[in-house]
Amino acid sequence: MSSKVVSVYAVASGKSYSFVDNGEPMKGAVKDVYFSPDRKYVVAIFREVLDDNQKERLTRITQQYLKQIESREAANFYLNDIFRWPIDVIKYGDLTGVIVPTYDKKFFFNKGYENSDLINGKEKNGKWFAGPKFRHQYFPLKVAKAELGDWLSYFQICLNLVRGVKKMHAMGLAHSDLSYNNVLIDPISKSACIIDLDGLVVPGLFPAEVIGTAEFIAPEVLATKHLDKKDPDRKLPNRLTDLHALSVLIYMFLLHRHPLKGGKVHDFDVEKDDLLSMGERALFIEHPQNMENRPKVEHLSKWELPWADVTKLPYTLTGPYLTELFNQSFITGLHHPNSRPTASIWEQAIAKTVDLMQPCQNKDCDQRWYVFDNTAKPQCPFCGSNHIGPLPMIDLYYQSEPGKWKMENHRIMIYHNQSLFQWHVNKNVIRNENLTDEQKKPVGYFSFFNDKWLFVNTSLNTLKDLTEGKTISPGEMIVLTEDKKILLSAENGGRLALIKLIS
Repeated sequence: MSSKVVSVYAVASGKSYSFVDNGEPMKGAVKDVYFSPDRKYVVAIFREVLDDNQKERLTRITQQYLKQIESREAANFYLNDIFRWPIDVIKYGDLTGVIVPTYDKKFFFNKGYENSDLINGKEKNGKWFAGPKFRHQYFPLKVAKAELGDWLSYFQICLNLVRGVKKMHAMGLAHSDLSYNNVLIDPISKSACIIDLDGLVVPGLFPAEVIGTAEFIAPEVLATKHLDKKDPDRKLPNRLTDLHALSVLIYMFLLHRHPLKGGKVHDFDVEKDDLLSMGERALFIEHPQNMENRPKVEHLSKWELPWADVTKLPYTLTGPYLTELFNQSFITGLHHPNSRPTASIWEQAIAKTVDLMQPCQNKDCDQRWYVFDNTAKPQCPFCGSNHIGPLPMIDLYYQSEPGKWKMENHRIMIYHNQSLFQWHVNKNVIRNENLTDEQKKPVGYFSFFNDKWLFVNTSLNTLKDLTEGKTISPGEMIVLTEDKKILLSAENGGRLALIKLIS
């Protein structure tokens, strides 16, 4: 069939759009998707006729909520990096469609499979990276190593995802179907993008149209899905169910296994068993007191190992901050939605965990990074390589009142050529999407030179070595020694750094 260019018009804005119809559109769950002639946007047309409430939802999303993002700080960050937000609603006969900017080229596979070009050019759907088999070295259709990134990549990906969810929730919206199917990621550029935003939930106005994607549906939604939608006991997707899905996504991107799919069998009927294990009787596979649902290694396929072996790679290897939040998500908050950590809390914990990362000294290590485990003999949990040589770290303190410094529960692990930033130096500079370009610039860096660890000051004007009693001007350096005290900034909110060395 030959292609034809079809013109369509927006309902509210009156703008004209066009798409190329070759008779074979990309098919989503409920929409047919066509590219514009210049491929700068897509026209996604719903296959079923929408009712007035559904149309009003789309109008609000493309008008009111889009303008709300555009008028606030970090608008470019959200609209260009984090969301593919629908920008207009069109009419096509009796059908309705939305205009959505096309995805950045980094979200399409360049290499694809290691030994096949079958998925070259396909979208980098999060599912390719969440599970273990597509990264297993012997899996026939392994995703190319050049596409997988390293472990540190996935922390930045998760950071971008939680910022997207934080923004939606701050606007009073919920995604309702947050899953690896509705997230595009690129481990190489450490990027993430939330898609399928035309079904956003607005409490009291626009309820959820779907209950979610199987592995990400909150237990309370599954446990009550047999009830009528009007039953007050029926739980439908909302902000709190988003938080469950977000926790599952973070767990899967970092550990490549599902937090609830373990070895416990609740019913011999597979469908009933799945409903119970993910709903009413959901149990964290790494629950420290109840081990009934731990995966049975002998029953796992070789494609699931070593990631599914929770003894070999426990969730605690993500560090103390994320361990606490996984406990809060999958133990305390699993059946008590109000106890789930918010996206803002996840954001803070992930950022602090990145400061605990160490590069593995084994150049052949697939993951290349690990979280320091606070032991005297650090070891990479992925390849088993020990850290060799002195390892410096910084414990940060803040001034609670004049002359009194309190430990902040924030540690920075140091490695060669690592940078220090303003959000480390000053408590009043918050590491989030609102940082200015100036605040994103490094203020100094660490270096291992002639068997000594050094900090080189590049732009801090009030840096002081308190141990030696001297000011360190930009361009000068400090030798890092045990218990060295450094005032990072004399300005309001400035922190004090205490150096510790593991030898």
